This record gives sequence, structure tokens and C-alpha cells, in this order.
Amino acid sequence: RPSPEEALQWRDSLEKLLQNPYGLNSFRSFLRSEFSEENAEFWVACEDYKKTKSPVKMAEKAKKIYEEFIQTEAPKEVNIDHFTKAVTMKNLVEPSPSTFDMAQKRIFALMEKDSLPRFVRSEFYQELIK
Repeated sequence: RPSPEEALQWRDSLEKLLQNPYGLNSFRSFLRSEFSEENAEFWVACEDYKKTKSPVKMAEKAKKIYEEFIQTEAPKEVNIDHFTKAVTMKNLVEPSPSTFDMAQKRIFALMEKDSLPRFVRSEFYQELIK
């Protein structure tokens, strides 16, 4: 469990929140309560994807991320604009570590702008900073 001081830093840094395993779990629980945890799941999947070295594994993971989060009517479809979706689909032709960068940045910005302020006001977070 993080110290209240550590948890206080998350108010101003989604990055720090997502990098802390406890913070990430708390944030995901909060998003689950709002029915929007696919954003954090997508972000985590992209981080994992970028660490993949094998081209074969990378192609497999890229396909899985696309089917789970990007394609229309995907089970955990994230909310990205048509342009971002088109760029991502074009990148999937030859998967590379940056295939999902634009989509990941969009979702990060969305979480930072919408979800983080609500999380900071939530009981989930208020309990952590006591």
C-alpha cells in the first residue's frame, strides 16, 4: 500500500499512478465502478506490447489488442476517433513497437482529462490519502 504522500502525487500525474501497481489496481477498480476500465486495460496491454521483442509474438499481440480494443464492436472497444483508428489499422500491416502509440496517447489523454479528476474525488482515492 502506498504512503499517503505517494498517493497524493497521483492527483497531478496519471503516469505515476499507472506505474504504481497499487495505484493502477485502485484506478482500475474505480474505472470498473464507472464501466470504463477498458481504457486502463488498453493502456496496460499497449505497455506490455511495446516490451515484446519477437516479431512473431508482436504480430500475435497486435492482432489480439486490435480484436479486443480497436475493431468496431470489440468486446472492450476504446473510444478513439476515426483518424486514430485508421492510422492504427495501417500500422497493423507491419506491427512495430509504435503500432498503438497514437491510440494509446489518445486514451491516456482521455483518462487524464476525464477519469483522473473523478478518481481523485472518489472514495477509492480519499481512502488512500488518509
